[in-house]
Amino acid sequence: MDIKEIRELTGLNQTDFAKKYNIPLRTYQNWEYGTRKPPEYVVTLLRMVVDMEYSK
Repeated sequence: MDIKEIRELTGLNQTDFAKKYNIPLRTYQNWEYGTRKPPEYVVTLLRMVVDMEYSK
C-alpha cells in the first residue's frame, strides 16, 4: 500500500492529513506525487496508526 492509499483510507485531503500527522505539507506532496520516496518505516508507521484510528 502506498502513501496515497493510506491517506485515502482516512478520507482526509492532503493538507489535513499532513497536519494531522505532523508532516510538512510539501514533504507529503512530494511523497504522494512520486518526487521523493518516503522511508519505508514512515509508511509502515502511518499504516499502523491509520488502521488503529479508522478501522473502528
